Amino acid sequence: MQLSSLLIAIEVGGVVAFATSGLIEAMRKRMDAVGVFSVAFVSAFGGGTVRDLLLDRRPLFWIEHEAYLWLVLAMALTAPAWLPMALRETGARLMHVADALGLGLFAIAGTSIAQASGMSPLVSALMGVTTAIVGGVARDVLCNEVPQVYHDHRPYAVCALAGSAAYLGLAAAGAGAQWASAAGVAVATGSRLAAVALGWRLPRWHPRRP
Repeated sequence: MQLSSLLIAIEVGGVVAFATSGLIEAMRKRMDAVGVFSVAFVSAFGGGTVRDLLLDRRPLFWIEHEAYLWLVLAMALTAPAWLPMALRETGARLMHVADALGLGLFAIAGTSIAQASGMSPLVSALMGVTTAIVGGVARDVLCNEVPQVYHDHRPYAVCALAGSAAYLGLAAAGAGAQWASAAGVAVATGSRLAAVALGWRLPRWHPRRP
């Protein structure tokens, strides 16, 4: 399936954002070069790979666009030159920003690709959420952390779903692809950043005591 230039731009932005979050986490864990590249790789490509497998879409997006691989490799090789200072000065804040931006971009990329593949709005939204969260889950597992999407009660997957829903709603209403995409990214990324900054929490589910 041929992707529009807009969708390719969104996908590249998501790759860069999630690769950056993976690089930050790997360097905070003091991994070696192989570990740093591995974490960046799964962060950038994990969600899209699962999406493509579920949609039976071949070749996988990072195989079809080999430039994405070279981009992540270049980021990993040059990370020691530009990340250490950022880590010292901003710490977890940079991680949250990169992660939230990747969340929004990949949510819309996944939703758009599923919709173009003929999926229903519900399935398209779920593919957007899958694309947005799986890379972060894989990153956290490789870094020996409980994935934040499962233990951080601040909205994460819900933000991706909100962005996907905003995109689908605007597209159905006749908005142009650029406006619908921009709004979807803004909703997902903005709501996640707001949740982190303002401490929004989802209700906890506890088993009822007998």
